Amino acid sequence: MSEENEVINEETVEEVEESASEEEGMQISDEQLDEIADTAIAALKDVLKYFNVGEVTIDEYEGDEGELILDITGDDLAVLIGRHGKTLEALQFLISAITVRKIGYRFPVIIDVESYKNRQRQKLEALARSAANKAASQGRSIKLRPMTPYERRIIHVALRDDERVDTASEGEGMERHVVVVPVK
Repeated sequence: MSEENEVINEETVEEVEESASEEEGMQISDEQLDEIADTAIAALKDVLKYFNVGEVTIDEYEGDEGELILDITGDDLAVLIGRHGKTLEALQFLISAITVRKIGYRFPVIIDVESYKNRQRQKLEALARSAANKAASQGRSIKLRPMTPYERRIIHVALRDDERVDTASEGEGMERHVVVVPVK
């Protein structure tokens, strides 16, 4: 894949995730949530047929931010995660795009494999708290490593109620990162 395509894909993912976060506050009925879950699970099962992963279970639950989380469990699912979670990221983007197209509106759907993203989220939240503590105690901005839109969003959400710091995303494409800024 060319670098230009990677940037376009990164920007497309970011647009989808930003749209999803804007619509998080929207209220949906239990019937609508069931329709979203059924649509996403059907799409996920269709895609999983192309992976040699054997029998899997898909658990669904609502996340802390109102998103629908589909957690896949089974034997030998490393192929679904991929190196540094890249395959999982692509799988989530694909399932989200299919779901949006079928239901006609955006709703945050998170695909996870054996709670991989949950563990990554906990690590990112710890990184966010550490950066906030460092920024506040040293009185200077802390620049984090480049991250995906999903990872950056976790950092922003983790620190949104911390009155000591603000967060901002800076950079372009694959170099986009979060900066944790102390409040003066």
